[in-house]
Amino acid sequence: MVIVVPYHQDERLPGDLLPLPDRESVRVVDPVLPPGDLWTRLAALDDAVAAEVSAAPGPVTVVSGDCLLAVAALAGAQRAGLDPALVWFDAHGDVHTMATSTSGYPGGLSLRLAMGGDPGLLADRLGLRPVAEERVLLVGARDLDPPEVSFLAASRVRRTTVTGLSAADAPEGPLIVHVDLDVVDPAELPGLLFPAPGGPPASEVVAAVRRLRATGRVAVLDIACPWQRTPDPAGRTALLDALIP
Repeated sequence: MVIVVPYHQDERLPGDLLPLPDRESVRVVDPVLPPGDLWTRLAALDDAVAAEVSAAPGPVTVVSGDCLLAVAALAGAQRAGLDPALVWFDAHGDVHTMATSTSGYPGGLSLRLAMGGDPGLLADRLGLRPVAEERVLLVGARDLDPPEVSFLAASRVRRTTVTGLSAADAPEGPLIVHVDLDVVDPAELPGLLFPAPGGPPASEVVAAVRRLRATGRVAVLDIACPWQRTPDPAGRTALLDALIP
């Protein structure tokens, strides 16, 4: 099943920004969000997505406009009785907390939220159990802020490159594989909101994800599409189609 969530944070995206994949089973999650602050609205959105993930038969793919939906994917897998580890493809670390973020961009907290950071923002509202650091593999991160460098150096989070990733590198047990498409080199994928030069080509990202899927342990593939509100300039649909089983 493919679950499409046409949101960037709590902002409803234009209909053509996340092209629907040509698959037999595609479900669009588009709830009416309540009034309130960003985190209240995100909690409502994440709860709706988590419910869909937990009810999905077999492996599921979630496609959305930013990384925060990975928290919903994790909550949904846990509600389904799984205890998944995380493989996180991203050009950025996403391990800020509210205290360390200088930009204030909520997406920069995504992986840290999944590991128990700032639990009052989302985890407590969703009943989320944090993933232990040693069960997290960060892949392709190359644009890190100083607080993220310090955190990762002191943490038990493992790191690797996209090309260097093998199936044996993945943590044990069921997996949530999160792919922020800005892990791809922006020269090949223009229009990203936060481009980070020096990344791998899309073909290597697709190959790495397929190596993980071949283990049969990927419970959720979560794909974040943080790109500008412009028409498809260079094959976004083709890349999504190559990634989605």
